[in-house]
Amino acid sequence: MSDNLKIYNAVATVPEGAKKQIAGGKIKGFTDINPMWRIKMLTEQFGPVGIGWYYEITSQRLEPYEDEIAAFVDINLYVKINEDCDWSKPIVGVGGSKFVTKNKNGAEMSDECFKMALTDAISVACKALGFGADVYWANGRSKYNQEPEEPPAEPITDKQKSQIKEMLKQVAAAYGTTPVNVCTVMEKDIGAAVNGMSAKQGIKAMRYLSQCLQNATGKAS
Repeated sequence: MSDNLKIYNAVATVPEGAKKQIAGGKIKGFTDINPMWRIKMLTEQFGPVGIGWYYEITSQRLEPYEDEIAAFVDINLYVKINEDCDWSKPIVGVGGSKFVTKNKNGAEMSDECFKMALTDAISVACKALGFGADVYWANGRSKYNQEPEEPPAEPITDKQKSQIKEMLKQVAAAYGTTPVNVCTVMEKDIGAAVNGMSAKQGIKAMRYLSQCLQNATGKAS
């Protein structure tokens, strides 16, 4: 094993007790890593803070965006491999958190925004050393590159329901069966009941019934 990967491999795996799945918000489904695990691993790899590792805050700032305000903290993290080595070059970390958040009840302020931004900055710097690499590698994404959520599907309209109901009668008459039987087969093919369909599925259902009518006409001729 290459010595270059010694630290990376030692800190890549996060114990289950230090991981927690995020249940809500924009980063729902991501894994949150307990910040104290990073402190423990920094101490384990390099020694106590101030002796084997330390950080310096290079910037603290508030930045407004529309009706909200975010807090940012920039740090330089330094580590020492052993007593005979010099301090490392700065390992940069940038962290952020919300100071003022707008919600349905108005504006909400956090008096811990800089503390949380600092914690985030330390995690970013530690990530460059490989801390929690297995978690980030497995997820394949982070809060910084998440895909935009797809908008919810438009529900089926009353007009579509009415058209489907009429077409069910026509197909049933063409095949000598009941609208209920035709509807059961159609819903199985579409994958949803008529009342629970989206507008897109409603269009698909009408195309399905139209094809059934064409098939019935072809047989009759």
